[in-house]
Amino acid sequence: MHVSLDGYVAGPNGELDWIQINPELFDVVEKRIGGTDTALYGRMTYELMESYWPTAADQPNPTKHDIEHSKWYSKAHKIVLSKTLNESDLTNTTILSDNLTDKINAIKQSRNRVSDEILLFGSPTATHALMQLGLIDGFWLFVNPIILGQGMPLFADVKDQLKLDLLHTHQFNCGVMELSYMVNRE
Repeated sequence: MHVSLDGYVAGPNGELDWIQINPELFDVVEKRIGGTDTALYGRMTYELMESYWPTAADQPNPTKHDIEHSKWYSKAHKIVLSKTLNESDLTNTTILSDNLTDKINAIKQSRNRVSDEILLFGSPTATHALMQLGLIDGFWLFVNPIILGQGMPLFADVKDQLKLDLLHTHQFNCGVMELSYMVNRE
């Protein structure tokens, strides 16, 4: 998830125009997602993804990232947190609308997939809900060199301290810092 230095994942009106992206960053993302075949989204992020990725590689002059991510996206199983979407209309997609703890833990237990990792993309509202339920096992953050001053915080309504173990860091030439943490449940 992209985050500003002061902890915001979107501007006050949902702006994302401050996020730095480039081929170097895309290469790291493609490498990481290549190790999983499951993505979790909130409804709004899922709808944004669905409006672009299924046909991104077919557009005129697609980038390397467009081609690679579109291919991955078409094969990946998508889990969407939503009370309004209808699963019967969607391909390779599971909608979760209630009993999130039981259903997500059941998905984790029944994994016959490429890896045990389920990546949550963007989706700050879903992230907040999953954090409150203790269902986030780690954080993969791209800290952008900007201070927004206001907006949608990544860590909203955190009631209990959450200890994290740093797994990996990477500094990109554009000034973005990748931080990967695992939740320490001890």
